Amino acid sequence: MTAVKKPLENSSNIEALEQALQYTFQDRALLERAITHRSWAHEHLGPGEEEKARRLHNEAFEFVGDSVLGLVVADYLFCDHDNLTEGELSRMKHRLVSTSTLAKASQRITIGKYLRVGRGEEKTGGRRKQALLADVFEAVLAAIYLDGGLDAAKEFVSYALGPELEVADPELAAAADHKTVLQEHLQACGGITPQYLVIETVGPPHRRIFYVEANWDGGCVRGQGLSIKAAEAEAARLALEQLLGEPQANS
Repeated sequence: MTAVKKPLENSSNIEALEQALQYTFQDRALLERAITHRSWAHEHLGPGEEEKARRLHNEAFEFVGDSVLGLVVADYLFCDHDNLTEGELSRMKHRLVSTSTLAKASQRITIGKYLRVGRGEEKTGGRRKQALLADVFEAVLAAIYLDGGLDAAKEFVSYALGPELEVADPELAAAADHKTVLQEHLQACGGITPQYLVIETVGPPHRRIFYVEANWDGGCVRGQGLSIKAAEAEAARLALEQLLGEPQANS
């Protein structure tokens, strides 16, 4: 089990986190706030100190970081893929700034080790929760932006999301888009996760057509495509049309 880091008041831990982020702060108070969850702030303050707690935890930083991240990723995608349509760029951006992508990046650069959470959040595995890891990623980005400006924020995003930016692909983003919307819709209706099953493959090796069935509680549709991912995306699109009762644009 990974050892929990000591509070960031310890300068060696601040330096270790800065090394993990590959950024050295001029104002380390920004970094401390960025990795402080509201559960920690409220535990360390008494009743009636809600206003003070808000100035200690990172929720406002998340708001700033979300906007900075959107701008930086949009700029990167436009410069690197200026031949794509607005829809294709939007889908790629959506995938890059998603909770799962940011949580993965946080884990990779070990931000979660330094996240300050309350005792209750600690007991329930808060450091490993995707939502908290994504939130602290945005908060840290905000702290870097506030400390060093937009160029520093761009450098951090390039470093932290480097593996994802390098393999950004409009086809994969399109496939993920309909599947993500379908999963979110079904979970909102009762926590059901759709299942995808390849039921048939036809055609010569150089021109395979894949048929995939999407199943959920109370429904089943079949999609086809030149790859399994494309067939899954088509099945998800058709499922959304069935569930929402309205046409869904082709990816």
